[in-house]
Amino acid sequence: MKNDILFPGDTLGIIGGNPNGIMLARAAKKLGFQVIVYCADESNPVLNEADVKIVGKLRERTKLQDFAQRCDVVTYTSESIDVEAVKFLSQFTKVPQGSDTLEITQDRLLERAFFEQLNINVAPYATIVSLDDIYQAVTSIGYPCVLKPIQKGFGKHRKQLIQKQTDIAKCADIIDLGTYILESWIPYEKEISVTLARDVEGNLTYFPFAQDTYRDHHLHATLVPAEVDGDVLNEIKRLTGLIVEGLDYVGILQAEFFLTKAGALYIKRIVPALHPSGYVFDKATDVSMFEQHLRALAQMPLSQPKFVTPVEMVMVETKDLASLRTQWVLKKNWHYNYFRYPKSLHPVEVEGYILVTGDDRKDIAQQVEATGIWDEIETTEK
Repeated sequence: MKNDILFPGDTLGIIGGNPNGIMLARAAKKLGFQVIVYCADESNPVLNEADVKIVGKLRERTKLQDFAQRCDVVTYTSESIDVEAVKFLSQFTKVPQGSDTLEITQDRLLERAFFEQLNINVAPYATIVSLDDIYQAVTSIGYPCVLKPIQKGFGKHRKQLIQKQTDIAKCADIIDLGTYILESWIPYEKEISVTLARDVEGNLTYFPFAQDTYRDHHLHATLVPAEVDGDVLNEIKRLTGLIVEGLDYVGILQAEFFLTKAGALYIKRIVPALHPSGYVFDKATDVSMFEQHLRALAQMPLSQPKFVTPVEMVMVETKDLASLRTQWVLKKNWHYNYFRYPKSLHPVEVEGYILVTGDDRKDIAQQVEATGIWDEIETTEK
């Protein structure tokens, strides 16, 4: 309806201090929107991009209500946002992304049940509440496998890789902290992600498929286009469309898949929010992930992303900064985006990202690898 459309001069609310909010706020201001940011830390750089800043915790309902009532639309930029806060905001303003998809994706058991209902392959798993459960489940799941809490967001200190029976004893220190799943480790060859936008009428637009690399449980790099057989890409697109069809969600969403050497696909997860691998589309396509997200929220027509050039996006950590000075003065095809965290918050997990452009995806990847900056990081599953 017309009164649900966001026009220049209307107000977009961004909740949370995730770095995605920095680029989203900049994109929103280019479209003429006023931006209000709500986050818990007054030194968070997302606040620097706001027309109005509100500092408060996600459980401060008086401040949340004030924030919501100032906004025509509110969006969250992280899959880890508190579901109850989103539900509360929805009482006072429009939150097109909703909370239902968040509830599914923040709980590993709910997420896997959702995928299984759609007949989408997931890694074999079992529900775990005790060490005895692990000993029994591993006989059918096999080695290697991973113990993970059903609730996401706890970090790697609540996970345990089990490669042999003696590793099960290592789970004793964490097993009493909650309910877990024991999941088979898929021997994948590649991780493929697809980023799409969904509007209020259910229309979908897809960005080019990407190949992701995770290191030390965090996204390290994303390469576009993905080097994958066309039949596999078509199947990923079919599965993703099936997933989104069953969700009440508007905005950018990402689906991640494991691809084995034999060509088998397993769903890894879906992310109902902006994801860092989407930074690659700042240069790889003619519309950014951030603008497309805003178009969906504002009920503007969605763009059809057009591929422009191969790009590799590489995340920058604090320890990388000194080494990158050499590339700063040498590489004309390296494009930098820093989040500008204040010194009081350092060290931070991620300082920003680099976009490396070129004519050939393999040449780009080799150029990044040849610097040797990231050689010593061991690759592991997130």
